[in-house]
Amino acid sequence: MRTFVLRSLVGLIALIALPFGAQAAQSFNAKTFQQAQAAGKTILVDVYASWCPVCRKQQPIIQSISQRRPNLVVYRVDFDRDKDALKRFRVQSQSTLIVFKGKNEVSRSVGDTDPSRVQALIAKGF
Repeated sequence: MRTFVLRSLVGLIALIALPFGAQAAQSFNAKTFQQAQAAGKTILVDVYASWCPVCRKQQPIIQSISQRRPNLVVYRVDFDRDKDALKRFRVQSQSTLIVFKGKNEVSRSVGDTDPSRVQALIAKGF
């Protein structure tokens, strides 16, 4: 019960905070991605499709985490359009989240909408 309440609160906070200027994900750009890697940044690659219900559930979670971690760089890869990026990251399905610390991939998940697991996934980059 406690876990359910905590997850509900995190989701509610994310939905309330969404309109108030959270750091927006940027469209994937190979050059700026490489620059962020070279600078040793923590990077989240969010493979998203507009028609994907799981992707839509992930968005407020990612938004909330990016507000709390301003040093996190978030790139959104459009599953339907960014085929080169999909090949680069070896992604076969939408709702894939990949975390890098500099040039090293440190974690990856597909289809996870549990706020605590997504947060733990991203925390591996810090």
